[in-house]
Amino acid sequence: MKAVQYRRVGAPPEVVEVEVPEPSPGQVLLKVDAAGMCHSDIAVMSWPEEEFPYSLPLTLGHEGIGTVSALGPGDHSCSEGDRMAVYGPWGCGLCHMCAQGKENYCDHAARLGIRPPGLGAPGAMAEYLLVDDERHLVPLGDLDPVEAAPLTDAGLTPYHAIKKSLPKLVGGSTAVVIGTGGLGHVAVQLLRALSPAKVIAVDVSEQKLELAHRVGAHHAVLSDESAPGKVRDLTAGFGAEVVFDFVGNSATTAIAAKCTRTEGDLAVVGIGGGTVPVGFGSMPFEVSVSAPYWGSRSELIEVLELARAGSVRVHVDSFGLDETPEVYERFHRGEIPGRAVIVP
Repeated sequence: MKAVQYRRVGAPPEVVEVEVPEPSPGQVLLKVDAAGMCHSDIAVMSWPEEEFPYSLPLTLGHEGIGTVSALGPGDHSCSEGDRMAVYGPWGCGLCHMCAQGKENYCDHAARLGIRPPGLGAPGAMAEYLLVDDERHLVPLGDLDPVEAAPLTDAGLTPYHAIKKSLPKLVGGSTAVVIGTGGLGHVAVQLLRALSPAKVIAVDVSEQKLELAHRVGAHHAVLSDESAPGKVRDLTAGFGAEVVFDFVGNSATTAIAAKCTRTEGDLAVVGIGGGTVPVGFGSMPFEVSVSAPYWGSRSELIEVLELARAGSVRVHVDSFGLDETPEVYERFHRGEIPGRAVIVP
């Protein structure tokens, strides 16, 4: 089968031929229908050799939708031909976090060497994907696989972050979304669907701000040194109850900190390496800062239900498997405003 692999640190990914995996007991083999491209992939391919945490070659892709092609020995609740979304943050399945469906925060995954597909384990940018356990599959139903693939991360991650702050997103409140590309434009839609909050989109790209407006943002602000002042002008000088930073570099975390009001929430979701200084006097009183990661399996089910109800839709551009290396270059240059999806 064809697969997109990162084979050598510092080199671009390649489309190669590999063996189709055989499912062992309890495992499920999917014929991949769609695989989303994520900035996390770019981050993985940007690590220097001395810090690289995974074995190479690595088949990329942690946002996967596929049709059950074969089942390993043992009893299964799914059947061949079922179309499934892949829950990506695999855990041990036994610890206290996993018992709550929070495999994204598994207590033992790192120690046991359990990795998500595309982030350590072979990923979904291939003609077939081996899933370790069917508990990591969620029925897709009638959703379009190309539009649904990014929901497994670009939908699940902002949903997890937003859900935690919903008690603060009441009538008259404001939410700021910094970075309105792949995850951010989904966050805007989720905020509009789940809360009455006023939504302010912040980005360096006029194209992405236009997309944010299209999907429901009330205001759009260019991301520069004047952005915090503009946000405060739009909030009677107080700042926002909740700020979501989907970029997470040093420039955006500085903006995020200046946009958050007293008793507000600041979620740094992006993996740009920025930090937020927390201490008495460094921020408004009682601001809570978090760094959420992915989401729970039950939250993925909820995201898919929101998509099924028409409350959220990912802006996607689809490409063939052989185009993937070139698409990664375009994605890295910021030329794809929403989400790129690979269709084997």
